[in-house]
Order: sequence, then structure tokens, then C-alpha cells
Amino acid sequence: MAATPVDTLDARERGELCDLLLSLGPGAPTLCEGWTTLDMAAHLVVRETDLRAPLAIIGPFAGIERKVMAQAKDRGLEALVATLRGGPPPFPWRVPGLRTPLNLFEWFVHHEDVRRADGPRQDLSPRPGVPELDRALWAQLRRAAPLMLLRVRDVGVELVAPGHGSVPARDKPGRPKVRLVGTPQELTLYLHGRRAKARVEVEGDDTAKARLAHAKLGF
Repeated sequence: MAATPVDTLDARERGELCDLLLSLGPGAPTLCEGWTTLDMAAHLVVRETDLRAPLAIIGPFAGIERKVMAQAKDRGLEALVATLRGGPPPFPWRVPGLRTPLNLFEWFVHHEDVRRADGPRQDLSPRPGVPELDRALWAQLRRAAPLMLLRVRDVGVELVAPGHGSVPARDKPGRPKVRLVGTPQELTLYLHGRRAKARVEVEGDDTAKARLAHAKLGF
């Protein structure tokens, strides 16, 4: 299989997730609590097409996403997937330099949210044989991990991806430290809060591991 350019890896994730959504139908579970595959499709469409969507991350406006998602779900899974297959609007989703940071984590993580859910036709195992995806995710993690770990208090965190390297993602001199060891795919899932499904080894001080286990991760 030919390597996929880094700036189109998100498009591959998009296409494969669209195929999977249609294969599973609208009622299959996902790793996002309370969301079915129909909810997932609606979220992804709203994210790219509704200008109110960014407000959903702000506490007082959290109900906005539920409202616009409910409206999107009325369109049905097939119509939502057809919209997703058409690709995102040019701005900001396809702007060079922004495309990968805005899209790769989102599409990879939600693809895995659907793949690894506990449904009868879903696959709980990691995806092998995608070195270009691993390289791209690791490059993103090196830049983004400090932000994703901001709510981890009084703990140093080092990411270790065998074959790719290591990075001091949360530097806390004099504080207890943990090492997260796994592939870039698994580390990405872990730092996005999918701890139970991510195949990551957590090494280090027991106190630090306990603090990390209870901290909220991600953006």
C-alpha cells in the first residue's frame, strides 16, 4: 500500500469512518458515553457546518451542541454520512498548516470511538500496519501533549513511543513522575481520555499514577 501524505490522512480517516458508520447502522454504541453512531455522525457534521458549534465547549453554552445535534439527527444517518463524504468547508478545515492540527486527532479518535466500542460487530484491537499514521500522530502529540495534560496537578509526565522517541510532556521538577508507554495511536487515545481502551503502560510512582488516573485529560 502506498504511503498516504500527512495532509490527507484525515481524509482517509474520514472515509473509513463513513464506511464503518453505514456498515454498523445508526444504533451501534460508541466510546462516547450516551452516543450512538447516529450521534457521532451528527456531532461531526455540526462541528464543520454550524457556526455555533465552538460555543459548545463553554459551560453556559453546552446545551447548544445538544440542540443542534438533535436537529442534525433528524436527517438520518445516510444523509449525515453523505454530507461528511463531501468533505469539510475550505475554511478553516483545509487551510495549509491548520488542516492536520484541526482534523487528524478529531477523525482518528472518533474513528476509534466507533471501532473499539463494545458492540457485536465492532473491533476492539488496535490497527496495525499504518506507519504514516503513527508518525503523524506522534508529531502532533509532541506539540499538543503539554496542553492535554494541563489539568494533571503536581505530576511529571513523559510520553514514550518505542521506535519514535520520548518527550517530557509535563515537566514538573521535584515532583513524582510517570511514564506513558505505547504506540502513538494508543497514546493519542489515552490523552483524549479513552484510558480504558488505550493499550498504554503507566510506569512510575504510585502516588503520581493515582493522580494521573483521576485527572481530566484532553483539550
